[in-house]
Amino acid sequence: MSEGEAARAAGEQGSRNLLMRVLAAAVLAPAAIAIAYAGGWPWATLVTLTAIGLYVEWLMIVGASRETPVLASGVVSLGIAGFCLGAGRIDFSVSVLVLGLGAVALLGRERRHWAAAGLAYAAAAEIASVLVRQDQTEGYLALILILLIVWGTDIAGYFAGRGIGGPRLWPRVSPRKTWAGAIGGLAASLGISAGFVVLGLGKAVPILMLGAALSVVSQLGDLLESAVKRRFGVKDSSHLIPGHGGLLDRLDGFVAAIVLAGIFGFLRSGLDGVGRGLMVW
Repeated sequence: MSEGEAARAAGEQGSRNLLMRVLAAAVLAPAAIAIAYAGGWPWATLVTLTAIGLYVEWLMIVGASRETPVLASGVVSLGIAGFCLGAGRIDFSVSVLVLGLGAVALLGRERRHWAAAGLAYAAAAEIASVLVRQDQTEGYLALILILLIVWGTDIAGYFAGRGIGGPRLWPRVSPRKTWAGAIGGLAASLGISAGFVVLGLGKAVPILMLGAALSVVSQLGDLLESAVKRRFGVKDSSHLIPGHGGLLDRLDGFVAAIVLAGIFGFLRSGLDGVGRGLMVW
């Protein structure tokens, strides 16, 4: 195959991949927003199933998915913790997850530390996602802000990186990511945050700063997942979502952003007002 033919084939493959990404997002994004709006048990159920999927994919990446005791301990603890979160018992959920971490660390063999890290990763996402949403009004607004910032950062970063190119952000970890993409994603997050301010959904300086922080952290979360995959020689966490890879590939930025948001909201307003702590200043 000549260089021209190879370039055309790569371009066609890229176009097909982009189309699949758009179609998958067109289905998944409205569904996620609708379930987030419902809140309560529907949201807790979605979050729990997603956390279990993240943990399973993590084990697949690090090569520990065939260790049945490790897999079962993590899945069961995430499932029980999700039920406790749905019932409003955060204390029980944390206790169950701590026990699950202990079981994974004790039962794991060669890569027990990586397996435990995967469970901690999924557990943090599970707890933070439920805590942010639990406020009736502010929780939903906070969750939508986080989702839009993560999506906007990802989309703008993709097109800015492809359209502008330039120096790579961290070639050893993610060869395709550029500084132009990172700046484009940050700019998109500021635009989304400004939209919330214009609509009267937050004060300008805090919301803009929050949006910028979430954008940067979501990009760092993407790089973290890329670093783990590169460490174990894996391209995609799975092929669950057409055009996107697996749950980890799609949600790495969201996990980082929601965990940061959960910590920040908790520090400002406590366990009962995490969403309010993000939106009310």
